Amino acid sequence: MSDNRPIVLVGCARSGTTLLSTMMHAHPRIAMPPETRFLVPTYRNRAAYGDLRLEENRRRLALDMTADPGRFHELQLDRDEMIEKIVAAPPTIGSAAGTIWREFARSRGKVRWGEKRPAYWRDMGMILRLFPDAQVIHLVRDGRACVASLKKVHWWKQGTVGATASWVLADQFLRRLGRRLPADSYHRLRYEDLLADPRTELTRLCAFLGEEFDEAMLDHTRAAADIVPGYKEGWHGRTRQALDPNRIEAWRSDLTPGEIGLIEAVAARTMRRNGYERSGLGRPPTPAERARYYEVLARKLRAIGKERGRDVVERRRHPQPLADQR
Repeated sequence: MSDNRPIVLVGCARSGTTLLSTMMHAHPRIAMPPETRFLVPTYRNRAAYGDLRLEENRRRLALDMTADPGRFHELQLDRDEMIEKIVAAPPTIGSAAGTIWREFARSRGKVRWGEKRPAYWRDMGMILRLFPDAQVIHLVRDGRACVASLKKVHWWKQGTVGATASWVLADQFLRRLGRRLPADSYHRLRYEDLLADPRTELTRLCAFLGEEFDEAMLDHTRAAADIVPGYKEGWHGRTRQALDPNRIEAWRSDLTPGEIGLIEAVAARTMRRNGYERSGLGRPPTPAERARYYEVLARKLRAIGKERGRDVVERRRHPQPLADQR
């Protein structure tokens, strides 16, 4: 068993990570909390807390990490108790976050914790600095389906082109990470395979995690009621329903021929290496449409590069310990 290794579930947005997290949360030993948002802001703002060996600094950190902007309240933990536990924990950002998630696991009678956040594909260096022994699960879904799904949610503001670029970059970054990590630290699976044969895919996933497969994982709806907040039902409502493999091909009617043609042209390599074939339904993109895609892709890469550069400088300027010291 791997009781103490954190689990990080990541992939492009709308790739099915919420569904998989509910299946994992249904396991009697694994707790996957509602998606929190305190880790990245806390990490990037860590210099503001100063030397965490000082109790007053750990208390300020604890107050911020358990504040509502980080959606701490969705964990249903007592805030005052959690603040004291963080103050008593080892003096690192990783230990503070790990303390929260371990307490969530204990509140559900579980021994292991995980964290699901699709946006972490941009920040896996940070994740592994905080949790060096984390087991990373990379969930892949057909890019056409991800784009079609992103188009429907109110919080996505980057359109079809931005969604396509994000899908390509997420796969590129996470595969690159997988080549660096040992076999027991990185596991990739496809959403379509999970829907088609959940028992086989979940058994393989559990073997990777060092856990026994449990039949409870095949009934994820009760777990979804525990960890998927009601206000997200508009875009995560299917997590409370039975699996529907027929939804796999819904993108064929949800995307226009122009959108299908663009994705299948600019993401052809990424599609092939994940086992997705061209449909032949698309209209070839114009030179202007291709140029727009590569402009957006380059802009995303520049933004990620700048953030990573700032982080390198910050780590040199403030070389404090970061890793969870549980």
